Amino acid sequence: MSSSSSRGSGRRHIVAALAAAAGLTVACAVLVALYAAPAQATVPGTPAKIAYAVYDGHEYQIYTIGPNGGGKLKLTNNAKDNVDPAYSPSGKRIAYTCHDGQDKEICTINAATGGDRRQLTHNRTDDQQPAYSPGGKRIAYAGIDGIHSQIYSMKVGGGGTKELTRNTTDHYKPDYAPNGNRIAYQGYDGNDVEIYTMKVGGGGTKKVTDNSTLDRNPSYAPNGNRIAYEGEDRTNADSAIYTIKPDGGGKSRVTNNSGGDYNPSYSPNGKRIAYAKANTNNHKEIYTIKPGGGATTGSPPPPYPRRRVLAFLGESLEERRL
Repeated sequence: MSSSSSRGSGRRHIVAALAAAAGLTVACAVLVALYAAPAQATVPGTPAKIAYAVYDGHEYQIYTIGPNGGGKLKLTNNAKDNVDPAYSPSGKRIAYTCHDGQDKEICTINAATGGDRRQLTHNRTDDQQPAYSPGGKRIAYAGIDGIHSQIYSMKVGGGGTKELTRNTTDHYKPDYAPNGNRIAYQGYDGNDVEIYTMKVGGGGTKKVTDNSTLDRNPSYAPNGNRIAYEGEDRTNADSAIYTIKPDGGGKSRVTNNSGGDYNPSYSPNGKRIAYAKANTNNHKEIYTIKPGGGATTGSPPPPYPRRRVLAFLGESLEERRL
């Protein structure tokens, strides 16, 4: 995937860091995509765990940590980047973007131990940004069809691949609706990047946003009634967080401040939206905010300028005041 194009957020590196609860700051570079596990991944009665990818000085690796900042566990340990963690609905496995020495692939590991690594895709093009279906039987992801990035799905153990989009523009960041009937994603419409949804098996495409600015990183609300996303209020302006109905109506701006706001993700209970916010030092901090806007809760400044992925199991950032 080219880093020179502005059409896909998968091509755009964002600086951010994770602050765990009780004032704990993860003292290393972190890649952030917040609340990657939606409501269906919540496991009632079990302690919450946070999965994230962090730069350890050599490569990005997958870790988990408790919401109180304890119990940090390194799940991957190799010489290649591991990013984009996403919990399975049962919470027993984590899917993520791995590297096989040639290109990006989709792998899964045991969420408790990091063992039992399984590589699900095997090709010579990049596959990335996995998302479990609510029933846990399939994984959607972005993959290269030879020229462009398209949205695919496969069986949870690999195989049974279906190409869900098929056209001459790039598509990234799939996210299943909570009822499993549709998938939201970002796509290039010939002018800029917009938010779309489609049927879970492909087809029935609906354009959710339609303007002359970039809209990226869709995240369904747990009740499926709204989609949060990162958008610009004018061309080349800083990004802000918005929500919109899946049919494209009722657009609402959630954040309104100086500096960019990126990568929104609903908490599992739907009461907060977490996102990465640029500060004056061009670092990113993690904030949460009510879906209707208002006061935010945030994290201390990160020590290093890196970014990427978080996935949450069990409870939201807001519930533990991260």
